[in-house]
Amino acid sequence: MTDSPMPARNDPADKPEHARPGVLSLAIKERSALYAAYMPFLGNGGIFVPTARSYNLNDEVFLLLTLLDDPQKVAVQGKVVWITPAAGNTNRSQGVGIEFAANDAGKQARERIETLLAGAINSTRPTHTM
Repeated sequence: MTDSPMPARNDPADKPEHARPGVLSLAIKERSALYAAYMPFLGNGGIFVPTARSYNLNDEVFLLLTLLDDPQKVAVQGKVVWITPAAGNTNRSQGVGIEFAANDAGKQARERIETLLAGAINSTRPTHTM
C-alpha cells in the first residue's frame, strides 16, 4: 500500500457561488396571471415562478418567459429572492421569486411586463407574494 497524497479539492467549480444556474421556464397566458406573478417591489423587477424544485436564497437562475400570446420568449438571468414553501396554512402556491439581473436583458424583461400590465401594477389585488 502506498502513502500517496489525496489531490486537493480547491476547484472553484465545486463552490456554490460558481454552480451552474438552474433553468426555469414559465408560460403566462393571461394578464391576471402575469399580474399575480410580477414582483414590482424588487429593485430590478422580478417574477414568481411556481415550482416544486428546491432552491436557496441567492441561487442564480436562467429564466425563459413566454408572456401572453407573444411567441417570442423573454430570456433573463436572475437570482432567487423569495421562497414560498409547500407546507403551510396559506393558499399561496409553492415556488420562488426571481429578481431580474441588473443588465439589459433584465431591464427589457421588466419593461415588457410593465407595458403588458399598464395601469394594473398599482392594483390592490393580492398576488402570489403580497
